[in-house]
Amino acid sequence: MPRALRSRYVKQVGEQINLVIPFLGKPKPAVSWLKDGQPLDTKRVNIRNSDKDSILFIRTAQREDSGVYEMTVKVDSFEDKATVTLQIVELPGPPASVKLVDTWGFNAALEWTPPKDNGNTEITGYTIQKADQKTGEWFTVLEHYHRLTATVSDLIMGNSYCFRVFAENKVGISEMSTVTKDVATIQKTGIVYKPPEYQEHDFSEAPKFTTTLSDRAATVGYTTKLLCSVRGCPKPKIEWLKNQMVIGDDPKFRQISNQGICSLEIRKPCSFDGGVYTCRAKNAQGEATVSCKLEVKQIILPEADKEKGK
Repeated sequence: MPRALRSRYVKQVGEQINLVIPFLGKPKPAVSWLKDGQPLDTKRVNIRNSDKDSILFIRTAQREDSGVYEMTVKVDSFEDKATVTLQIVELPGPPASVKLVDTWGFNAALEWTPPKDNGNTEITGYTIQKADQKTGEWFTVLEHYHRLTATVSDLIMGNSYCFRVFAENKVGISEMSTVTKDVATIQKTGIVYKPPEYQEHDFSEAPKFTTTLSDRAATVGYTTKLLCSVRGCPKPKIEWLKNQMVIGDDPKFRQISNQGICSLEIRKPCSFDGGVYTCRAKNAQGEATVSCKLEVKQIILPEADKEKGK
């Protein structure tokens, strides 16, 4: 199977999914698919296999189609696998709550909480609007705004305002907004007021593996790959170990870490390459490890084949 497969496909709810994965093998390999380690729901996912490729087709993608899909091709005792992650995204919901914290002078301080539903992808910003109660018209005061607190200035003396906030992700802006319950009334006599200071949120977190390593069996001479995923802030440093010894720059191994996905490719393993492999992630907040056993099996030819080979 090809080694250069894209590992993640991001599609919007309602879009069609049509993944074609080519393979080679004689006689015709047996193809099987799993989603998150379980058999596929054939009502939702259609698989079409030919002699040279397998097509995964979903007519109308839904959020529940997100997951890790693993395709296995097998000829006798030989097999190869490919893993593809589908992420089905949509517009986010509105912020969970929006609160008017304070009003002073010609200013109003707001704070809000992230939406309960992020649309299955990260929130990229917020849009804040104001409306004067006399006219009821909404005007945008901040766009693509990243914090959860904001000060709206240049309000007009004697007017009363309410505010609303929309959430935004890579698909777009939430269809609904969340509106403040309280109204900011700008007094006709200016009051000197020092706004409260908001502490920046600390997003630091120790490394945590979100997908662990699985025990594997490989065949002598056939390149194999170990995969896991980790999150942490700041971005963790990744090390691979074999039997508690750091692998380092050994050319037999290819180590890749991208977007939190960590892989170790073991090129044409021999029986000595079996053992316990460990992925270690470290940052200033701490460290985490996951391990698995790799067994490298020798191909045992039948006696008749050995005679032919002489």
